[in-house]
Amino acid sequence: MIEFDKFKAVTFDCYGTLIDWEAGITTLVRPWLDTLNRAIPTDLVITSFALHQAKHQQTRPTLLYPEVLARTWKDIERTFGWIENTDHAAKFAASVPGWPAFADTVESLRYLSRFYKLVILSNVDNASLSETMRRHLDVPFELAVTAEDVSSYKPGLPHFTRAIEQLAARGIAKDEILHVAQSKHHDIKPGRELGLTTVWVNRRHDRAGSGATLATEAEPHLTVNSLAELVALHKGRPRMASAG
Repeated sequence: MIEFDKFKAVTFDCYGTLIDWEAGITTLVRPWLDTLNRAIPTDLVITSFALHQAKHQQTRPTLLYPEVLARTWKDIERTFGWIENTDHAAKFAASVPGWPAFADTVESLRYLSRFYKLVILSNVDNASLSETMRRHLDVPFELAVTAEDVSSYKPGLPHFTRAIEQLAARGIAKDEILHVAQSKHHDIKPGRELGLTTVWVNRRHDRAGSGATLATEAEPHLTVNSLAELVALHKGRPRMASAG
């Protein structure tokens, strides 16, 4: 068990951890699949999404996320032998703000904000994240670091180093930061490399595969299946007895 009271800030991955991007993608593309090929499960499309997205993010790290999504969808079309549909690519590129929050996200963030500064480290552009926060995350964040800000995509380290620097300027040391994320590939592995304490939110605990992220071996300090479970552990944490 980690010592919750030693931390002053919690950094979160957003999409996959706070926002259910797999549900958002499924809602968008399922009607397309019903027309193109009903036999193809959305999980297979999401796996293809993970592979092609990673390719564009790592080879062109300065691309804004909507362009990454547009190119990713075109690759998915080629993978399954579909005729290119520019309308689908445009809708896929613009879909981020419509992806919903997990049911436990806002309540959990409100609780944690009573104890910690909250930070987002996200592989999207500023406009997409701002609209997501406006629509779905009604909670104050101390700061946010996006791929657009650092011209890099996780699992690269610039998101993390930027956040560490900015929190240090606020008097919060690296060992006072807890990083919480769903993706071992994008977050847990690089977080561990930098010496951060990490929590893996295993959102896919009831499903096979790694979904919209690449499969990567990494050992978190703590594993939970939801943010609600993390909150429950925090509420039940041992407290130091007061002197006197």
